[in-house]
Amino acid sequence: MAPHDIRRPFKRAAISDQQKRRELSLLRQAQNRRDAQQQARCLASSILSLQSAAPESQPEQSDIELETVPEAEQESEAFSKDLDVRQASKLRGPEVRKWFARQLMLPEWMIDVPDRLAQDWYVFARPAGKRCFVVSSNGTTVSRQRNGSILHHFPSALPAGAKIRDGSGSAQSYCILDCIFHELDQTYYVIDMVCWNGYSLYDCTAEFRFYWLNSKLEESGACNAPSHYHKFRFSAVPVYNCDQSGLHAAYTGVVPYAKDGLLFYNKHALYQTGNTPLALVWKDENCSQFVIDTDGKGEIPSQQQVVLELQDDRKLVTSDDPPVLFGCLDGDIIEKSGLHTGNLLRFAIGDGGLSFVDGKLEKADLIYLGKSNRARAFADSYSKGFQLKSL
Repeated sequence: MAPHDIRRPFKRAAISDQQKRRELSLLRQAQNRRDAQQQARCLASSILSLQSAAPESQPEQSDIELETVPEAEQESEAFSKDLDVRQASKLRGPEVRKWFARQLMLPEWMIDVPDRLAQDWYVFARPAGKRCFVVSSNGTTVSRQRNGSILHHFPSALPAGAKIRDGSGSAQSYCILDCIFHELDQTYYVIDMVCWNGYSLYDCTAEFRFYWLNSKLEESGACNAPSHYHKFRFSAVPVYNCDQSGLHAAYTGVVPYAKDGLLFYNKHALYQTGNTPLALVWKDENCSQFVIDTDGKGEIPSQQQVVLELQDDRKLVTSDDPPVLFGCLDGDIIEKSGLHTGNLLRFAIGDGGLSFVDGKLEKADLIYLGKSNRARAFADSYSKGFQLKSL
């Protein structure tokens, strides 16, 4: 019998479902481009009356049990889509934290190698520092961190970013940049461009956004040294095609900032708020000093932790779209702690760790610690749980 006749067919087990979700995200963004354009229009004109958030409750402790993953419901994004970013800059308290935290595009952990990595992806070294939005409008510039708190209020060379002699620009002239503020050299490193001079880039691919970022930022003078009308320097990060030479340059190349891992962006991805598999982060001890979680003092806790969202029927889910079910919380703990649907809860990973089969969560040893920090607006992604498994 010929050798090929006796060979048994073999299919490698899936490492994860991340590739499937990448394909789904690309398909959905193509279908929702009209919604993205509506979001861009709302960004410049909408006003929304807000209500105060409910007070936080005290934490308790418990164990959880795992269930089969169901089809999850999608959370309404009306709050984030309908509010003008310039109006949001004036918000205070819980409302501003919720709004701004939901505007950033957040990467998943890289847990498998994307198809067509060399052709369809960029890679760059992520600067260590404070992730923030920088908004310039009406002659001033404000940077806000992920929790909505103001980092700096300053004049800048960005369009409409400073009050100068020839005016501060029209009311429709404003910019929104996705940045990381690097303390050591007091520089805003721009990793993405959301709006420029009143023109929205939400509906543009990463390939186009990065092209505009590099050309427009340099033309504006924002990359110049600080001056009276330009308090902080801005700088684009070096971005490479994700082939062998680009990966080597991003991983080993010298940059003017401390590295905090590598970021991978799909060239066809629109700017999608929240967690997305079209942006990925990779960390190891050679390209980041923050490979695993640390506490407020920068120390590694005895147990790694994960944050999950409490939904109806005691379900605990990730921030993915659709969410991934990790388990259920005991009803007595929910009642005693005064927990409600939508609360973000922190769990320690016990000695049993997390177990995955064919890329899907099989079981987890999770210990309930209490509510998450109020500054958070999202649960962790499923990919973080997969990354913690490998530690």
